[in-house]
Amino acid sequence: MIERPRLLERLMDYSKSDFYPFHMPGHKRQYGNNEIRKFPNPFSIDITEIEGFDNLHRPEGILKDSLEWASEVYGADKTYYLVNGSSCGILSAISAAVSNRGKILMSRNCHKSAFHGVFLKQLEVKYIYPQMMPELGLQGGILAEDVEELLKTNPEAEAVLVVSPTYDGVVSDIKAIADVVHRFGIPLIVDEAHGAHFAFGRVDEFPVSALELGADVVIQSLHKTLPSLTQTAILHVRKGYIDLEKLDRYIHMYQTSSPSYVFMASIENCIVYMDGEGRKKLGEFSESLTRMRRRLEGMKHLTLLSDEIIGQYGVYDMDLSKVIVSTRNIVWSGNQLSDVLRKEYHLEMEMCGADYVTAITTLEDTEEGLQRLCSALLELDDQLGARSGSGSISLQEAGEMAGQSDTGGVLLDFTIEEDCRYPIFEAMDGRRYKIKISEAIGRVSAEFIYLYPPGIPIVVPGEVLTGDLVELIMKFKDLGLPVQGMEDEAAEEIFVLEEM
Repeated sequence: MIERPRLLERLMDYSKSDFYPFHMPGHKRQYGNNEIRKFPNPFSIDITEIEGFDNLHRPEGILKDSLEWASEVYGADKTYYLVNGSSCGILSAISAAVSNRGKILMSRNCHKSAFHGVFLKQLEVKYIYPQMMPELGLQGGILAEDVEELLKTNPEAEAVLVVSPTYDGVVSDIKAIADVVHRFGIPLIVDEAHGAHFAFGRVDEFPVSALELGADVVIQSLHKTLPSLTQTAILHVRKGYIDLEKLDRYIHMYQTSSPSYVFMASIENCIVYMDGEGRKKLGEFSESLTRMRRRLEGMKHLTLLSDEIIGQYGVYDMDLSKVIVSTRNIVWSGNQLSDVLRKEYHLEMEMCGADYVTAITTLEDTEEGLQRLCSALLELDDQLGARSGSGSISLQEAGEMAGQSDTGGVLLDFTIEEDCRYPIFEAMDGRRYKIKISEAIGRVSAEFIYLYPPGIPIVVPGEVLTGDLVELIMKFKDLGLPVQGMEDEAAEEIFVLEEM
């Protein structure tokens, strides 16, 4: 019998390698700062609800004190520790804010958990589309005037949900959006999963948190950009536009009934660190990031997304800790660039799109790690220039370095209005049959299709699979991007609705 490799052994071996993480979690596997070093062997503190250690589902002692302290740190009326990740918070906020079969306005670039919330409550959803940056193939921000126009034409909407910052670090004008939403007397929910560090940075370093700008419910993933264990998150709420009792009830429904004390201790430990030593370190990290970005601005063939985009395409601010490098000016796909960085430089990116890569940097990144990324990108940029004086290389040369496919200028254009024929819950629960994706033009999808990461749906159940969408999905597959969501793991077939 051949013994299979154990996950723990694989993780331990990987931790000893020289592969550097430009991805989540935010602690970057570093054990250097004082608060992390205080964290003991997790087995030694892994307990259940015993005398003296309170109960997260009915906090009356040490956890109650910790939660009240955290809310004071953030300036929230109430803060919840989430041990089921931000997804738990998003599901809870949607469920509390919108009645069964009600209507919600939601940015189309929401995480899949928001669509799951729509399904569970059997909601009608109207999408708010972000602006697009056509020259980079990236999503911009949400405009307050677009939100206002949709609220005027959908007066029955009970809540608005937007993502800010996006996976790529784009921040929308949350204050203006909150002012609009509140004029209609409903709550604004902000998925700020990728902005957990905002509350601890100076205004000239990082964007302002949505909580300070008038949002009613704000969900943050500590593990994405701060030194906390994977799956740890927090939810902040302000009184006034949200039913606090209902929110509390749903949070306890979506949280596990056996919350991990290791996770809760990690959350508290992270906030303690960030409210003290972490603020200073975040400032030092911002300075290192600025130096690295200045060097990368010299690239001639690869393109760095910079804060020059602020004020355009709905971009109100930028989180510059997200390092977005576009391959639009060369024939490489994002996947090819990611492969080269992994194979040749041992640098692991957070994700790659059709024609860009995303590197997540945090205050726990080392100077050596940042310099490795910077040097690798500059070296690749020089190689691209050496192979072609015009700034691009031949497809054959690109294939020799990273693969065979070019992007063909792929652009996932969220500004195109979707053709929605059925609500999500009807499509997912209806009679369905399986068909090859390539043959599904004109059919109604009964499944989600998304790239993961980041988990933003390309197709939502109930929507018509148009020729352009099918072509786009097939192109993504050709590029080797992670097309997921269907039950068919090979992503060759999809369930479509059996229409009468």
